[in-house]
Amino acid sequence: MNGAPHGLKQGTTLAFDNVSVRYAGRTTQALDHVSVVAEPGRMTAVVGPNGSGKSTLVRTLLRRVPMTSGRVTVGGVDVAARHARDLARRVAIVPQREEPILPLRVEEFVALGRHARRSAFGGMSAEDHAAVASAVERAGIVEAMGRRTDTLSGGEWQRVRIARALAQAAPVLVLDEPTTFLDIAHEMAVFELLDGLAQQGQTVLLVSHQLNLVARFAAHIVLLHRGTVAASGTADTVMRGEILERVYEWPLVVTRDPAVGAPALLPLRGSGRPRERPSS
Repeated sequence: MNGAPHGLKQGTTLAFDNVSVRYAGRTTQALDHVSVVAEPGRMTAVVGPNGSGKSTLVRTLLRRVPMTSGRVTVGGVDVAARHARDLARRVAIVPQREEPILPLRVEEFVALGRHARRSAFGGMSAEDHAAVASAVERAGIVEAMGRRTDTLSGGEWQRVRIARALAQAAPVLVLDEPTTFLDIAHEMAVFELLDGLAQQGQTVLLVSHQLNLVARFAAHIVLLHRGTVAASGTADTVMRGEILERVYEWPLVVTRDPAVGAPALLPLRGSGRPRERPSS
């Protein structure tokens, strides 16, 4: 994933302020007074075990779940007050799950990211075509151009979805588990891409299970546990053995990444002790 960004917008602050969500029929809250601030020029990561509320946080931004308290703002303006088209110009979102209703050619699907910037009946402008070409190159899917979305592998489909978000050229980029289905090389490429966008001034909010990669790249980490913020801050603040063992309910040790010196999580066997391998 490379190439110069086309139409990259300087970031603006995305803030979840004291957000609470309770799903119908549940006795506990999916989110309980959670606050997260994603600022321009840095990658902010939300991490935590399954069911901790990570994806619910993204759904509040998408206005798919009602909040019992709090608000979500972009540039200081409540998203509830923004028209959907206006919000799409400001925030590009890669949701965790998505399937197109009808198969499209890859270039047509990526071009959907330009919808909010086009007139209702206008065709693709030269700027739109340039934004799509840049997004496709940066997402590393040039070879998929001309194919239909229903012929893509899981990893290819994931990168096509990222390309559509890049084509939006929004100042805020939010991704929910964007490296699902990706191999190691493409997983690293996504993190490198997001890191580059953040360094160029974009606001990047990432939801991820990949704690070790998050520790390498994210400037600010928010750890969720059962709908609450268990820890937040730098990797050194959040990636601590006593905190992670309590949240993930699994024995582990925190070491140092030999490549960059960032904290690195190493899960242990269930007994908490290494087991001897049978002799050959």
